Amino acid sequence: MLSIDHQIRLASEHVLSALAKRPSAQAGSPAWGRFQGRFEQHFPALFQELSALYGERADFLDFIETLLVTALEAWQARPEDLKALDLAREADPLWFQSQKMLGGVCYVDKFAGTLKGIEAQIPYFQELGLTYLHLMPLFKCPEGNSDGGYAVSSYREVNPALGTMDDLRSLTRALRGAGISLVLDFIFNHTSDEHEWARGCVSGAPEYQGFYHIFPDRGLPDQYDQTLREIFPDQHPGGFSQLADGRWVWTTFNSFQWDLNYSNPAVFTAMAGEMLAIANLGTAFLRMDAVAFVWKKLGTACENLPEAHTVIRAFSALARIAAPSLLFKSEAIVHPDDVVKYISYRECQISYNPLQMALLWNSLATREVNLLQQALEQRHNLAADTAWVNYVRSHDDIGWTFSDEDAAQFGVDAFQHRQFLNRFYVNRFEGSFARGVPFQDNPVTGDCRICGTCASLAGIEQGDPHAVARLLLLYSVALSSGGIPLIYLGDEVGAMNDHSYLDNPDQAMDSRWVHRPAYDPERYSDRHNPNTVAGQIYAGLTRMIAIRKAHAVFAGGHLNGFRAGSRSVLAYTRGGHSGHLLALANFSESVQRVPAHVLAAQPEIAQDLLTGHQHRLREGLTLAPYQVVWLDCSTAK
Repeated sequence: MLSIDHQIRLASEHVLSALAKRPSAQAGSPAWGRFQGRFEQHFPALFQELSALYGERADFLDFIETLLVTALEAWQARPEDLKALDLAREADPLWFQSQKMLGGVCYVDKFAGTLKGIEAQIPYFQELGLTYLHLMPLFKCPEGNSDGGYAVSSYREVNPALGTMDDLRSLTRALRGAGISLVLDFIFNHTSDEHEWARGCVSGAPEYQGFYHIFPDRGLPDQYDQTLREIFPDQHPGGFSQLADGRWVWTTFNSFQWDLNYSNPAVFTAMAGEMLAIANLGTAFLRMDAVAFVWKKLGTACENLPEAHTVIRAFSALARIAAPSLLFKSEAIVHPDDVVKYISYRECQISYNPLQMALLWNSLATREVNLLQQALEQRHNLAADTAWVNYVRSHDDIGWTFSDEDAAQFGVDAFQHRQFLNRFYVNRFEGSFARGVPFQDNPVTGDCRICGTCASLAGIEQGDPHAVARLLLLYSVALSSGGIPLIYLGDEVGAMNDHSYLDNPDQAMDSRWVHRPAYDPERYSDRHNPNTVAGQIYAGLTRMIAIRKAHAVFAGGHLNGFRAGSRSVLAYTRGGHSGHLLALANFSESVQRVPAHVLAAQPEIAQDLLTGHQHRLREGLTLAPYQVVWLDCSTAK
């Protein structure tokens, strides 16, 4: 049997020769030379990943050749300005770790109506300091309920209500010109039931057979359901939905979202073509949706299987060849041990930080930072060529994704604690400042997730006097703990829950729409008025953003946990011994004292970057309710 190195060499020679003979290849040209160089560098990794999935098939080499033809055609179609960006990003592969990075995320229709409306908002994005803009799913999807656009009917067409593909291309060029990287979703676990692949599969079209998991009866679905977790039990029990002809199709999320069958290599090739087409629009990052679910195996939960990682690494290797500046962002809202498995430069270079997000809200409810401090000390630091995306709120619900084992170290019963957090954030706990809404509330299992805007969960809706400080405290951690901070647009002006979704029959059953409010012109016009809540939040947030951008100590992702001697004070340092930052944050409405002996290793005097105030650390430090300090502890003043 041939060694893997020998197999790679033979396959590489065969495929490259076949590509070079294509009329459009222009073999020997400088452009072909760049493509060939990337092919030779990344083909071995691509081959190894795909061999693990499909290498036993007799048609494996034909599949590889067809896939690389798709990559070559995508690269040839790639605009010249994006090819120039590819070169720049290859020369500076860690560009995304700059302290000047700042993300924003919004729904196009909610924030600006259309893609042209988003383009008109670019001056505002620059005012806020954004360098990264995630536009929620904007491709063609079913009318009515489409799971917020996550049921894609075509990856090559924009939702007509938002504009056209030309509008999207114009927007991406304008964003690049403004120094803002575009982030779009790559929804690769499933399509809508209206996608041409789904319709062709049901109708018997040969080219789409095997694109989805379709079963003639309940035999296998019943076996799979024994070990599957129900994601949206309110929508449908189990993981399958029945078709009009009596057959059953795999639908992890909703009956109109059909899971793709990646055991079929034709599916990988087809989705690779869609991925590279999205990249060629000018997309800098792809949010890899539902990464945990893409591979199925009987007798397992069909989540976080090794093959799911293999699929993503293969997509990433292909991108290095045909769109090398494209990076992946993992969306894995799973156990913390599993979240980090998706993060590497070969797989997803950046990732949402769901544990930090959930534990920020946990710390506000409990007034104790034990679990959050533990996470920063034990689970925060990643490989140097990757980064977290630190967020406070998103379009999705809040699930309490902390590890039961981590909680047990503090004597916390994880099940009971989650019940407390659910009650606290949906205002079923006396004295709660939060005004959230339950999502997928299951009284049988006790499972529940939380919906609500940052402002409503922090107490602004209730009129709590500490609410603005709470919101700014949360964002101070996202901005200073290392990685790319992400603002859910609307948070910066204190947008509150919008219950009008209940009047829309396509949204009324999905309480997540409560925290997807429309752009509020009055709040945005108030952002420079210090006498308004919007103005106070905006001023505090933009000051932190400006300070972060101005100080290189915030670059990169590494931090060191620092015990502050108070159950309510979170502490960590950034940077090196000769110049570092000490961040302290009081998660309670009580004055907290950081004793002098805790600060003994710090300089005698440190300046708070947020206020300019000098603190004598040998005397200890007193923090007001919800106060944050970013202490410049550089030894050379």
